[in-house]
Order: sequence, then structure tokens, then C-alpha cells
Amino acid sequence: MITFLVAIAILIIGYFTYGKFVEKVFQPKEDRVTPAYSKGDGVDYLPMHKNKNLLIQLISIAGVGPIFGPIMGALYGPVAFIWIVFGAIFAGAVHDYLTGMISIRNGGAHLPELAGRFLGKVMKHIVNAFSILLLLLVGTVFVASPADLLFDLTNGVVPVIVFVILIFIYFLLATVLPINKIIGNIYPYLGAILLVSTIGVGAALVIQGAPIPELSFENTHPAGAAIFPLLFLTISCGALSGFHATQSPIISRTTQKESQGRRIFYGAMIAEAVIAMIWAAAAMSLFDGPMTLSELINTIGTGGIVNLISTELLGAVFGTIAVLGVILLPITSGDTAFRSARMIIADYIKVPQKKIMNRMLIATPLFVTSIILTTVDFSMLWQYFNWANQSTAVIALWVGAMFLFVRKRNYWIAVAPALFMTMVVTTYIANASIGFGLSMNISLTFGVIATTLITVIFFIFAKKNREKQIPTEDDVSNWKPDVA
Repeated sequence: MITFLVAIAILIIGYFTYGKFVEKVFQPKEDRVTPAYSKGDGVDYLPMHKNKNLLIQLISIAGVGPIFGPIMGALYGPVAFIWIVFGAIFAGAVHDYLTGMISIRNGGAHLPELAGRFLGKVMKHIVNAFSILLLLLVGTVFVASPADLLFDLTNGVVPVIVFVILIFIYFLLATVLPINKIIGNIYPYLGAILLVSTIGVGAALVIQGAPIPELSFENTHPAGAAIFPLLFLTISCGALSGFHATQSPIISRTTQKESQGRRIFYGAMIAEAVIAMIWAAAAMSLFDGPMTLSELINTIGTGGIVNLISTELLGAVFGTIAVLGVILLPITSGDTAFRSARMIIADYIKVPQKKIMNRMLIATPLFVTSIILTTVDFSMLWQYFNWANQSTAVIALWVGAMFLFVRKRNYWIAVAPALFMTMVVTTYIANASIGFGLSMNISLTFGVIATTLITVIFFIFAKKNREKQIPTEDDVSNWKPDVA
């Protein structure tokens, strides 16, 4: 219990200390006009209140990642707490803040556009394809998983296909309608439900004196899965996730002032880490009995574990509300996944999105592709998701590092986590059966060589870019918007 409480405290302190330091390094400008005003179109670019943006950002990046991931990560034991806490403070929150703020400085640009500007035109095309694939996978899976959960919740009375159709209809509306019509109206309430229900689970753990294990570096994974690099891919949302790099630019287009960035981007990531800590602690404490956590995962799945945790700690009524909140999480990440995909494609092919027909022309092929994917067994493809997700995070961190290097600021806040995660993803793909299938010793050597090479290339180009003074910000008037 002490480890759990200290970890929560460190996360909160991290927001007010390291978060403030990162903000100081970036140097937000209070009087700088944001894309919400300079590019306002009433669809994707429009100002919204900072608290609304915070809750939308939280519910968008959350999905089921900070719940299902930590439950699976709990198999490793308390060592998972370390990654959640320090990963979130020094990697995930830095990643989300820099992605959101650099997007604001570049007219609300998405990651492919930023990669093209700071890492070269070739990277723009690579990251564009990477991002669309990632978002399609997320959107498709987040149709199927909540539909199955709703089917179970209704005891099979309503066919799964009905829920699938309803979710797809909602996704389409949320993708093409102005952001303040659906997402801006309901997300803040859903975010509040998520926070309240999670805090309820955490409070119940403390009040009931749940046997949460104390800090240990022992690997308790029953299958003997290696902590490095697997833990850092298993727990992504809640510590560091490349998916967030596709979501932050959505809110960069609705942010009123740059000074709100730490609250919105860094703060949402810390809140997600708290959520991850609570669910990881609950999994570790409640299922260390006659039937182990591993056996339960194999028997009832992570969704069933969420249901058990919620009802056992909060009772039937409030537990059901918590489960409904978990069901809503993938839906509220699926819709922003499709919305982000539409925006990325629109930026790539340079099609204005003010007219709804333009939005429909891009959104329709996306949904047709997603519907086809729901009929295909793409379990093998999905095995690449965690690697692709963290590889996207690596790219976003190197983009942030380049921005800071060119501006002659403390680029190590981005380089340090970029180095670590580059080592993680290169080692994993070398060792994994879906990759090269090499031995762990050879894979670690490969990871070191690949990381060293990438780092050397980065600094060579970074120095050239600094000398050339590549553009890092849009030219906008020094106008201070009227902010509520």
C-alpha cells in the first residue's frame, strides 16, 4: 500500500515540478495567437475552454489502454509501478506536451506534417502511412471490443451486430461534425465519469486495506516474459503511447492560449498515469489468491477482470456504472481515431474541411476499409500494434528533440526518452516472432547498434538544421485573444 500511495504522490508532484520545468524549456507565449483563432473554420479549428479541452484530451487518449494494459502489466509485479510513474513523468507527458505544443506552433499540424518539417520529407510520407494504419486499427478494434462488452452486459439479448452498427453510426457523426457538436458536448461528462469511477476504485483499495504488493524488482510474470523490452510495450497508455501523438493535434486546434498547454497535454497524461496505477494496483491485490491473475486473464479476459474489480470494490450499482465507463472508453477513442485519420489525410492531400462534403469524401473510404477489417482475422496484424504504437512515440519524441535543438533549448528532455524507447522498439522487433526472431542477446546488440546509428544521424541533421535555421513556427500577428 505504501508503494501505491507514494507512486500516486510522485505523479502529482511530477506535474507541478517536472511539468513546470518542461513548460519553461518550451517557453509558451501568453500573447501568441493559437490556430483556434488564426485558422478558425468552425469545424476543427475553434476555441474551447481549457477545462473542456483537458477532459476531451483525457478521454481521447485513454481508451482501454490505461486499464487493460496495466492489468496485463500487473503480471510482472510491482516493477510495473516504476514504469508507469517515471515513464509518464519523463516520457509520456513530455511526449504529449511537446506534440501538442509544437502542433500549436505549426498551425495545428498533425504528426506526419511535423515529421516532414523537422525530420525530412521522406519521413512525412512514412509517418503518414504509419499513422493511418495505426488509427484504422484502433478505430476498428474499438468498434468490436465495446460491442462485445455491451453484448455481455445485455446477456446476449441484443445481437452484437446491432451494437456494431450503432457504434459505426456514432463514429461517422463524431468524425464529420464540428468538434463542438458531439465531442465538445459529451466528452467532458464522460471524462468526469471516468475520473470519478477510477477515484472510487482507488479510494476503495485504500479504505479496504487491499494487499497491494510493495516495490520489488522481481519479475513475477508466470510465463517468464522479459521485463525489457516487453513491459514497455505492454503498458503503453498510462506511461507512453504514440497513439497520443495522433490525438494531441486535435486539441491543439481548439486551445485558446499556449499557457494552457501544460494543464491540457502534460496534465491529461499524468491523470491517465494515475488511472493506470489504480487499475494495476487493483489487479495485483485482488487476484493473488486461489486463482492467480494469469489464470483469471486466461479464463475471463481483461474485460471480465474489470467487471470483477468494479463490482467487488464498488458494489453492484456503482460497479456497473464503472463498467459502463470502461465500455465508453474505447468508443471515445475510436471516434477520435477516425477523426484524426480524416484530418491527417485532409492535410496530406490539402483538401479544406469546412464543407461537410469534403469531410464525407475522406471519411467514407476510411469507414468502408474499417468495416472490411471487422470481417477479417487480423490478429497477426494486431500483434504489430504495440510495436507500431511505441515506434510512433519514438518518432514524435525525435520531432520534439529536433524542435528544441534548433531553438537552442534543453533538447535532452526529449532525447533521453527517445533514446530509451528507440532501444525498446529496435530490440523488440529483432527478438519478437513477428520480427526477426533473433535471440535476446543478439537482439540487445542490434538494439544498441540501431539506437546509436539513429542518434548519430539525428545529431548530424540537427546541427545542419540549426545552421539553416529551419522554420519552426508559423508567422502570426502578436494578437492576444479574448479568453474566458
